[in-house]
Amino acid sequence: MAYAHRYVDGETLIHPLGKVVCIGRNYAEHVRELNNAMPTEPLLFIKPATAVVPMEEPFALPSHLSSDIHYETELAILIGATLKQADEAEAKAAIAGFGLALDLTLRDVQSKLKDKGQPWEKAKAFDGSCPLSRFVRADAVSDIQNLGLKLTINNEVRQDGTTADMINPVLSLLAYISQYFTLQPGDVVLTGTPEGVGQLHSGDQLVVTLDSLLQVETRVR
Repeated sequence: MAYAHRYVDGETLIHPLGKVVCIGRNYAEHVRELNNAMPTEPLLFIKPATAVVPMEEPFALPSHLSSDIHYETELAILIGATLKQADEAEAKAAIAGFGLALDLTLRDVQSKLKDKGQPWEKAKAFDGSCPLSRFVRADAVSDIQNLGLKLTINNEVRQDGTTADMINPVLSLLAYISQYFTLQPGDVVLTGTPEGVGQLHSGDQLVVTLDSLLQVETRVR
């Protein structure tokens, strides 16, 4: 069965799934923890629809591709209307929902690609690299830039951040992306990860939380 976007109440929202546009290095402390250069403009890359799996279900790690697979917890934005060369007001009106995503990363592969000046897709866009939650309705969020993101693994808090710390806020990101890529209903935008990223292992038990709005319990198979 194809992946279908759903609200937390179970209602099917938009089907089929489109592309996933991701933002790299959008939290300063995460940039520093990986010793990366601070970006001067949003850093964009894309995951195909084949990268998405339901976060609520146990997911597998591609151990045949990497021995150093990292989690990155992110606020996910579901697009509900076409955005092309949009402004921030149009971007806000196009948001259909807010959810959670894990941007799984083959960190060793990514390091080699960066050393060669090559794109990151092999490290970021592989099958199953985007566990994605259900979405809360857009009108449930009064302040996009004041949402808590938290990841607990095996009862230990690994990431605990807030969207207030984003280098580029959500609406400006959506407007920026729409200058390059048309965003369509069913597309998802991942908005970057707070500090605290690290390695995942088979058997890990995860609890991923978006403020008081959404909590997902899952595990690595």
